Amino acid sequence: MLALALLAAPPAAEAQQAAKVYRIGVLSELSPPPGAPPRALALRVLGWMEGQNLLIEGCYAQGDLKRLPELANDLVRLRVDVIVAVLNHAITAARRATPSIPIVMMMAGDPVGSWFVVSLARPGRNVTGTTIHTQCLASPPSHGEAHGQKTDNREPKCLVRD
Repeated sequence: MLALALLAAPPAAEAQQAAKVYRIGVLSELSPPPGAPPRALALRVLGWMEGQNLLIEGCYAQGDLKRLPELANDLVRLRVDVIVAVLNHAITAARRATPSIPIVMMMAGDPVGSWFVVSLARPGRNVTGTTIHTQCLASPPSHGEAHGQKTDNREPKCLVRD
């Protein structure tokens, strides 16, 4: 009995699980950046090494927006851990492809108005990230405020989705 148990147990080296390799999917409307991507150095500083504990799967539509849904579905099939979606069409494709894989949006225009997030303060769902939409964040004062009249202090409408 003891011999069978010893044969069934893996050697100590095999018993240690290999470190997880995380997969990041990049979905972009654009072409891939030329040359060595600067992200590699930034990731290395944080302890991430492509090919060792990190794989980056790039899916670039190269301006052909009709390809985005197919590319987003490819990333879901690859079982990436997170999708980095660049610009609105890519974010939309990623959201439609998965309700569960985390999506980090980059350079989103009006993420609340586009229904990517519930609000900038509390994005909700599986989407978070950065925006280039600044209209409501730095909007000019209303006519009343410009003339010294008191106005209510409600949060700007664009920051919260009703």
